[in-house]
Amino acid sequence: MARLDLDDLPPKIAALLTGLADGEELLLVQHGAVAGRLVASAPPAAEPEPEPEPEQRMAEVFENFRAAIEDEF
Repeated sequence: MARLDLDDLPPKIAALLTGLADGEELLLVQHGAVAGRLVASAPPAAEPEPEPEPEQRMAEVFENFRAAIEDEF
């Protein structure tokens, strides 16, 4: 898949691309002929990460504490 960084584009074009509504189309025209068509779509919603088990979280906290103490002394 091709990738285009909006930071590399002029601000007016970047604003046009980011302002498209979900399902809205944008025609790319060159010398009066249609060179391409873009259809905007919303990115898929990220699923929230499940909370770690309490035992796992507690082990992580103690490991971080132990590492900090060892680094200090």
